[in-house]
Amino acid sequence: MNFPGLGILGVLAFVVALLFSVMVHEAGHYLTAKKFSMRVTEFFLGFGRRIWSFQRGETEFGIKAIPAGGYCRISGMSVNEELPEDVKHRAFYLASVPKRLIVLGAGSFLHFVLGFLILFILLAGVGVTTVTNTISEVVPCVLNTSSGVTDTKCSATSAPSPAKISGLLANDQVVAINGKEFDNWSDYTTTIRASANREITLTVMRNGERLLIPITPAARTLDGKKIGYLGVINKLGTRKDGSFKAIANSARLTKDLLSNSVTSLISLPTKIPALVRQTFGSEKRDAQGLVGVVGVARVSAQTASDPKLQSREKIASFLIIIASLNIFVGVFNLLPLLPLDGGHMAVAIVDGVRRLRAKQRKESPPAPIDVERLVPLTLAVFAILAVLSLLLLAADIFNPINLYQ
Repeated sequence: MNFPGLGILGVLAFVVALLFSVMVHEAGHYLTAKKFSMRVTEFFLGFGRRIWSFQRGETEFGIKAIPAGGYCRISGMSVNEELPEDVKHRAFYLASVPKRLIVLGAGSFLHFVLGFLILFILLAGVGVTTVTNTISEVVPCVLNTSSGVTDTKCSATSAPSPAKISGLLANDQVVAINGKEFDNWSDYTTTIRASANREITLTVMRNGERLLIPITPAARTLDGKKIGYLGVINKLGTRKDGSFKAIANSARLTKDLLSNSVTSLISLPTKIPALVRQTFGSEKRDAQGLVGVVGVARVSAQTASDPKLQSREKIASFLIIIASLNIFVGVFNLLPLLPLDGGHMAVAIVDGVRRLRAKQRKESPPAPIDVERLVPLTLAVFAILAVLSLLLLAADIFNPINLYQ
């Protein structure tokens, strides 16, 4: 696939990260299956013709020609699979329901863990670009807002800004409001916006000297509400969290991404008509709409080749993309649809309910559910996913999302 004008480094990095994510997913199945003494015969990245492999114990590890995923073959996934006599007792379908659920859910669980670790590396190691507490520029006036449009220049009728009146200067560092310190500038902004026409006291560091500056934020209208306005533009900088804070913030971001992924999956059917129009019509591609693997690779390439971004910012953007992708894939795999892991988990749960009812009625345990009887349903889901994948592929090729237009 060609990406004209885009960084090949970004594409390669994305492919490597994607294959690593697949390996981690399958490792979850492999490690838990081995923990419960199940037999795993194959662990491969890719599909199709075998390129390279090696045997370790009863498992063959290797790489296949088509880098479109991977698989971990556990013996006895189907009740109809013929197994040697000495391993029949290790068949997957004979394991208890909790063990089967752990093995099936381990792939998605490790996607979530990987997403969390990537976010931790971002926050604690790479750092994120954020607005600092240091003033870069003092706006001389209160810029007028009317009909949702803000003036960009001061006029003869513009009132002096509170920052100008109070004597704030460029390079002043705001360290507290009314004696209270905050972790980031957004928290200071919240206090300032809630203080329209009410005097507050800024604690400012200027040339090593600590100053107390009384200031009354002016009132401006934003989204129909009155908010406080100082008239300062702050510098951008890199913020790195300490280890404990990075853990807490990574957990919070992971939770947010999980919630967003669930919301996206719920709204997915409603976005398909727009995707069809954007693919085969002249409608502009929605950057917040559906995107496929090729589209994500393209975005990664755009990020890697953007001259406006510093190397650290490119790495940070790439890590966010990969963390988000892992968490979304983890949620997607838990959908209760065959052939996804969630579909097999649903079968295991139904199997467990049947066993429990039989036990309560003091009846013999029922035979495990034959997933091969569900092949028509599996093929129907697979067909839907294949059509959606082809539609996304066409959209990403003929009407791609461009972040930097």
